[in-house]
Amino acid sequence: MHVLTVAGLSIPKPAGYPLAMSLLSQRPAATAHAGNAGPARVLVIVCAGVVMASLDLFIVNVALPQIARELHEPSLGTLSWVLNGYAIIYAALLVLAGRLADRHNRKHGFLLGVAVFTAGSAACGAAATVPMLIAFRLVQAAGAALLTPTSLGLVLASYPPARRGGAVRAWTAAGGMAAALGPAIGGLLVTASWRWVFLVNVPIGLAALVIGWRRLPDVPGHPGSRPDGLSAVLVTAGVGGLALALVRGGAWGWGSAATLAVLAGGAVMLGLFVLRCARHHNPLVEPALFRVRGFAGTSAAMLLFSVSFGAMLLSIVLWMQAAWGWSALRTGLGVAPGPLMVPLFTFGVTGRLLARHGPAAVIGLGATVFSAGIGWWALAAGPRPDYLTVLPGMLVTGMGVGLTLPSLMSTAAASLPPHSFATGSAVVNMLRQVGFAVGVAMLVAVLGTPAGSGAELTAFRHGWYAAAAAGLLAAAAAVLLHRRPAGETARVGA
Repeated sequence: MHVLTVAGLSIPKPAGYPLAMSLLSQRPAATAHAGNAGPARVLVIVCAGVVMASLDLFIVNVALPQIARELHEPSLGTLSWVLNGYAIIYAALLVLAGRLADRHNRKHGFLLGVAVFTAGSAACGAAATVPMLIAFRLVQAAGAALLTPTSLGLVLASYPPARRGGAVRAWTAAGGMAAALGPAIGGLLVTASWRWVFLVNVPIGLAALVIGWRRLPDVPGHPGSRPDGLSAVLVTAGVGGLALALVRGGAWGWGSAATLAVLAGGAVMLGLFVLRCARHHNPLVEPALFRVRGFAGTSAAMLLFSVSFGAMLLSIVLWMQAAWGWSALRTGLGVAPGPLMVPLFTFGVTGRLLARHGPAAVIGLGATVFSAGIGWWALAAGPRPDYLTVLPGMLVTGMGVGLTLPSLMSTAAASLPPHSFATGSAVVNMLRQVGFAVGVAMLVAVLGTPAGSGAELTAFRHGWYAAAAAGLLAAAAAVLLHRRPAGETARVGA
């Protein structure tokens, strides 16, 4: 989502940038005991891993119909776990991996994550059944959760303080652009076989391992106590339970004992997770982070925006393939204009708007624009294939992503103390993946199993309205990003 020269671009500093730099400048620079890559090359190497992890979260959308046919699985609810299983495990392990990244060598953690992800990708490509595919997707997710925070730690340690803000935006842009381009790339790969959406990661992962081992610097961790693994189990069970209830609620009955029991179980698990974090001597997620208004507002906005994004991306892919009968390749190319707007706004508009108006205004504007694009589909789409009815919405949603996502990540970075940067960024990314899983589950629940083109159009319109509403709620959450009292910072333990 960026090119080699991204780190050298002159990007206007956003509001809160001086605080971020004063905090991040306290982190010592990397000691290159092994590896001699400059900062730009480190950024490129680690972004190869981040691109794989982000791309694979979204590239599978386009392949779902072919997977359903070849593996004989007609249920969208079951197939959704190919997406949601990955997102939930990725989300649950991100914070745990972030805490481990704060304590251990970043290079070794990154390479281990790439190795696990690559092995999981190869296994997914060989899967013979949908349950087998879902299981291997969980392995992929574990690798992605490990490589994501360690990659950011390597980037921060490699750049001088004055250039870290731009490097963080470039790192964020790489993952966001890969996620947005997922359907287009997936459409190209699916023309050969759905298995290639996974197997394509193998040569990229192997190259990243070889080059990373030789070129990445050794970045030691900070001393600290072992993070709480039980909390990761609780949050996994909680989010998984809520997603399961949303996906299966229509089939079970929304008032049935099974649906209510799973919903209650998920809520209890999440409640226990919050309680454990509040009382544990070394919590997985430090409650003090959320007492910082900027970080709390960013987290809420990220969660809600990701709900909207997850539902949006799956909905337009399903609409083009299921309702219009388009091929995977045509669908991917049809989606492509939206992602092309992301880098244009990320590097051409967002930085200047942040410097002039601050993060609350930019995130609020971006989420509103994004919702307007989804709303366009609800009003303009019809049962007959007509690309001009969806193209304006595609372009507008891409603009919204380019305004919102980099602003959320850079604002979160500005709120964090140096010894908790990997942990805090992992919390924001965790909420992003949780939101994506909830968005997919919400869409599946809203769509149901409509019979006939008229009912299908009505169901999709309801799904688009729900996705747009989540985006508008994200814009409202941006109000929390208004200027906090002078000197407010997070007081968190090492």
